[in-house]
Amino acid sequence: MITDTVKKSVVDNYGKLAKSSQNKLFSKLFACCNPAENAKLVGEKIGYSSEELNSVPEGANLGVGCGNPSALATINEGETVIDLGSGAGFDAFLVAPIVGENGKVIGVDLSDDMLKLARKNAVIGTYKNTEFVKGDIEDLPLDDQIADHVISNCVINLSNNKGAVYQEAYRILKPGGKISISDIILEKELPDFVKNSLAGHLACVSGAEKIEDYIGYVEAAGFKDIKIESKSSFPLEFMLTDPNVMKLAKELDFSLDSAEAKDIASRVSSISLSAVK
Repeated sequence: MITDTVKKSVVDNYGKLAKSSQNKLFSKLFACCNPAENAKLVGEKIGYSSEELNSVPEGANLGVGCGNPSALATINEGETVIDLGSGAGFDAFLVAPIVGENGKVIGVDLSDDMLKLARKNAVIGTYKNTEFVKGDIEDLPLDDQIADHVISNCVINLSNNKGAVYQEAYRILKPGGKISISDIILEKELPDFVKNSLAGHLACVSGAEKIEDYIGYVEAAGFKDIKIESKSSFPLEFMLTDPNVMKLAKELDFSLDSAEAKDIASRVSSISLSAVK
């Protein structure tokens, strides 16, 4: 699968998601479900409290995460936090009150539509210590050693160059800085017909890699004290809330309650990982 094609498709797809959340009309992309309700349901199941979910502007939580990275990070007042693949700003807005007026949260995203939505949400929520910049997580538009923490939620799996992402995270962190990442990994290899599916990649499935390979990228970047803070199965009912999974099922011509679909879902897990520079 050509990397540039995947990257463009990811940007286009998440742009559609951002636009859909703003106009509140259900496009064909979301014909299966109510995005707002599903976003809240998924948020609760992957570790966000009701208080967290209710504390951010409506439309900031798009329900496309797979964990709660900010919960793992020992973030302190006055620190600088970088959110890789910040989307509509959900995790950035949760971190903003923690770092306070002397701290800063910088969200990085490649989708103009997501950046527009995040900036709009920042104004609605009067978050004065957040900034959202356009950039590729494989080549961050940020200076060396500016961050105390780097967080990311179910985004790095979309990259076909995960090693570069972790090298960039290492570069922008101060000595002693930390990463707190939630992501998707594989318990065992996926069938080729899923791995080669663009819809599968956009659904965070075919872009996932086995856990030993994933940790290898973190180690190669130079990180120490690498810990898998949690690991859980990524149940089929979670995947049912993702319109890209529905698209994948249609593309592959099988029912999501079929034995084949359940087998594929059983191969996917969600992890929360931390490490130190």
